[in-house]
Amino acid sequence: MKKLSARRRHPLAAVVVLLLALAATGGLYAAFAPAGKAQADETAQSLAIDEGKKLYSVGCASCHGTGGQGTSDGPSLVGVGAAAVDFQVGTGRMPAQQPGAQVPKKKVIYSQSEIDQLAAYVASLGAGPSVPTQSQYNPSGADIAKGGELFRTNCAQCHNFMGAGGALTNGKFAPSLEDVDPKHIYEAMQTGPQNMPSFPDTTMPQKQKQDIIAYLHAVNSDKSASPGGLQLGGLGPVSEGLFGWIFGLGALIAVAIWVAAHTAKAKKS
Repeated sequence: MKKLSARRRHPLAAVVVLLLALAATGGLYAAFAPAGKAQADETAQSLAIDEGKKLYSVGCASCHGTGGQGTSDGPSLVGVGAAAVDFQVGTGRMPAQQPGAQVPKKKVIYSQSEIDQLAAYVASLGAGPSVPTQSQYNPSGADIAKGGELFRTNCAQCHNFMGAGGALTNGKFAPSLEDVDPKHIYEAMQTGPQNMPSFPDTTMPQKQKQDIIAYLHAVNSDKSASPGGLQLGGLGPVSEGLFGWIFGLGALIAVAIWVAAHTAKAKKS
């Protein structure tokens, strides 16, 4: 009897075995599941790069070179990053119709998935700014007044006080920022397309970029109100006063001439 009782299992033995099994299963999951997910992400990225390379060979290589090294017709794309591709192709500036002082915005010919693939391939050529997430460029809760101050200090010299755009030298121009996608504004500040200087996070932190985007949305979107009527590019009271003086005085002179002419005719009759 004593020998049998010695071999009898403890009541908690089954619980201990179950816990050990669960722990082993969890350890195996922790060991293999993340690696499997990482491998899947890496495979998806490789496929995107491969597809992007095919698109690049057809639409971009003739100007930028077969390996993105650049040619006499287009600059090198090594190190420009995915954000530059998303901006240039996502606004229709690339592929360019013809070389010139500046490539204008036009209709987008690639789908967003194709743009992502092109961006993945160009990003693989060298490290550069990545495409921002929505949380980075979302202007909700941003400081509009601070954004206006930053915009007037860093951007108004070219883009006008309200982002209406303006002419530069040698056929170049600063484009209008009216109703531009916040993501593209953020990417432009990151990458400095064409004649624009770049403002990386080390120079202009993410919060300041969001403030500028909020300011532009407040003053230069299709929902912006204009209590004063004709904005005249937002140049301020000097331009508006000059407009009123020239056209107002011209209208008064025209009325005076008309009245004088009709008065003279009345006297002759």
